[in-house]
Amino acid sequence: SNRRVYQLWTVRAVCLFRVASLSLSSMASAPLPEEDDGMDEFMDQFKGKKYKDGFSEDNWEKEFDKIPMFMKKAPEELDSLEHPELACIQTILYDEDQSPEELAKTYKNEGNHYFKEKNYKKAVISYTEGLKRKCSDSELNVILYTNRAAAQFYLGNNRSALNDVIEARKLKPNHLKAVIRGILCHIELNNYSKAIAWCDEGLKFEPKEKQLIELRASADKQKRVEERNVRKTKLREKKKRVQAEALLKAIEERKIKLFQPQELSSQNSDDDEGDDEEEDRVLRTLLFDGINSENGIVVHLDENGNLNWPVLFLYPEYEQMDFISTFHEDTRFIDHLSVMFENFPPWDTEKKYKPINLELYFEDEQREDLYQVDPMCTLRQVLSHDRYVVKAGNPRILVLVRGSSFFQDFLSGKKLQGAV
Repeated sequence: SNRRVYQLWTVRAVCLFRVASLSLSSMASAPLPEEDDGMDEFMDQFKGKKYKDGFSEDNWEKEFDKIPMFMKKAPEELDSLEHPELACIQTILYDEDQSPEELAKTYKNEGNHYFKEKNYKKAVISYTEGLKRKCSDSELNVILYTNRAAAQFYLGNNRSALNDVIEARKLKPNHLKAVIRGILCHIELNNYSKAIAWCDEGLKFEPKEKQLIELRASADKQKRVEERNVRKTKLREKKKRVQAEALLKAIEERKIKLFQPQELSSQNSDDDEGDDEEEDRVLRTLLFDGINSENGIVVHLDENGNLNWPVLFLYPEYEQMDFISTFHEDTRFIDHLSVMFENFPPWDTEKKYKPINLELYFEDEQREDLYQVDPMCTLRQVLSHDRYVVKAGNPRILVLVRGSSFFQDFLSGKKLQGAV
């Protein structure tokens, strides 16, 4: 119980007090050169007074924690006014009059204390201060570098940790802890070949070290996994590149034009005539593949070599649209419209969107012309038109209701071209 702990601490304090009293008594028994100068009278005045600031069951833990001897944990930031005893001890410990070796050892011990408390940031600071002493004890410097590497490792600073163990090994190449810490850093940095090399170096002077053997096996396994993943990635990239080239070839054969941003168009026009054709092909492939439609769906070739496009039907009157994710290039527009408008859509409050009433158009944005599309023609016929440009990977078709008031307003002022 809390009371029992309080009693134990009180007994400990009393014992310490008695030890101090015995020491004082032995000193008092020695002959003094002069008579007592009134100390007895001074002490007698406290006999009739009660000590007001004594420890109680409620505050004893807090009070004991202020005394360096009984502190369970040192304060994060030392305030000399709040903890004068600690400030005094610190001054003694880190007295600049001490030798560099003594100071370096003190900082090493402080760093070890912080490391045990998992306060790795402060441990790094302490080890760094120890290294700043530039002591002549190379063994101590090796320990400081290796311990700082361990603290950096637990902070996730793998490169800093690796740099420290490299410095440690410059002073002591066969320092086992430095070698093991370096291997762990290389593994975390995915440098499996270097990790294996460090393992082999360590096994030269510690051939039976179990941890080195296990780390080498682990690094070798991870290296093989990484190499296998690299091969898989290359195969996927090659397959994707072949598919992209086949796709682009099919688009070129159909004379379908893809939209290119102005900056890329001007860049291509500035290229020399002798530029590699493959470079232009890759540029166009990346351009097309990089601008995906909704849900990441893009044009693709089916097993029969036919193009299937993600197509948008736009209804400007109601600011609505339909998205056909796979529109076969040889399918007619009327085939999709018949399915889409088998029933009236919820937004068609006037119930006028019937396949027979609909007119289709595509827009030539460069000339600001509208081209009418015959619902009986196929998607391939529209996309192969001289003035059609596929923008953002999605062919787009405008859908209007013939004879409606919106139809008249929308077409007024626009240049209409013949039907496709």
